[in-house]
Amino acid sequence: MAGHSKWANIQHRKGRQDEKRGAAFSKIAKEITVAAKMGGGDAGFNPRLRVAVDKAKGVNMPKDKIDTAIKKGTGELEGVDYVEIRYEGYGIGGAAIMVDCLTDNKTRTVAEVRHAFNKYGGNMGTDGCVAFQFKHCGQMLFAPGTDEAALMDAAIEAGAEDVATNDDGSIEVITSAADYVAVKDALEAAGFTPEFGEVTMKPEAENVFAGDDGVKMQKLLDALEGLDDVQEIYTTAVIEE
Repeated sequence: MAGHSKWANIQHRKGRQDEKRGAAFSKIAKEITVAAKMGGGDAGFNPRLRVAVDKAKGVNMPKDKIDTAIKKGTGELEGVDYVEIRYEGYGIGGAAIMVDCLTDNKTRTVAEVRHAFNKYGGNMGTDGCVAFQFKHCGQMLFAPGTDEAALMDAAIEAGAEDVATNDDGSIEVITSAADYVAVKDALEAAGFTPEFGEVTMKPEAENVFAGDDGVKMQKLLDALEGLDDVQEIYTTAVIEE
């Protein structure tokens, strides 16, 4: 058994993302463009692009926007040249935070990220200061009530690294980052469709927040997430409702 409120936390996170769907379109389009530039425009041969396109479909991003983003990456349409950059730091109570950005102006981006940390009680750190607290992996979450034994058999056969049942009944499947797409496809072929899935930086341990500290931590995360250049935020913080 692992975790204490994984299902509720994931649903809360997805709900907040859906509320910001317009901003999500812009950020996912950036990711699609960069993925296509790095690995080509065919999602069948470009796992990173496949994950980005799946994410776009998950928030009902129109197909024409997806196609436009791909064409910008492959050079068929003119686009902005984005640079990937990661910032690390600490939130309330020393909770670890990693912020992944895509930017065309690193000077602007670092200033905005540092300002958000400072304004909302965090502290921007040096490269590598919290990265060791996370594991780069694929993560899928299946709803409470899923046949645990059958899913475990299918996941192991597909090459998953770990399967864990959380206290709330949800089931988590962990893969290597490289195997995420293949394992997800195999599980879906076996009749198991995850409610949530991504390639992520999974915290090795969690800092649970409630009350005022939870409110403060959420304000910091919202401020970072609201920055145009920020793509993903990973944190050891778990904020209870």
